[in-house]
Amino acid sequence: MTALIRVFVVLALTTLPSMAYAQSLRRAPSLVLKDIQGRTLRLDDYRGKVVLLNFWATWCPPCRAEIPELVRWQREYKELGLQVIGITYPPQKLSTVRRFARKFKVNYPLALGTKTTKSFFDAGETLPITVVIDKEGNVREVIQGILFAEEFDQKIKPLLR
Repeated sequence: MTALIRVFVVLALTTLPSMAYAQSLRRAPSLVLKDIQGRTLRLDDYRGKVVLLNFWATWCPPCRAEIPELVRWQREYKELGLQVIGITYPPQKLSTVRRFARKFKVNYPLALGTKTTKSFFDAGETLPITVVIDKEGNVREVIQGILFAEEFDQKIKPLLR
């Protein structure tokens, strides 16, 4: 009888943490936005990829500092299933965002966001914010501030495997 109890306890201790982790994940909302070319961008179309939703603004110094790394990661990890999507916040003039994209050679989709768009993931005013969405469409992480290379290596690279 005690052996049976031990087996039950061991099973409970090994499965409960993974069950709790699975329950802590939440499905990303089905966002539909317009990109800076006027095309419809649907977050659901990127299922099967690891998506970095990056909320940023052209006037934000930390955002501007982060953009070259996002461009590099998109180029280097695209074939492994990475998709960066930039979402402006607060809403900015389309012409300003287009000029910025050309100047910084942004190689990923940029969409015009709103406060409501950002509030699906974070209610604060911090910029930049990067939302990490796994291949199954679950929000894994919301990173406030610049996404540094060390964080990318620890939190995003493992999802690309």
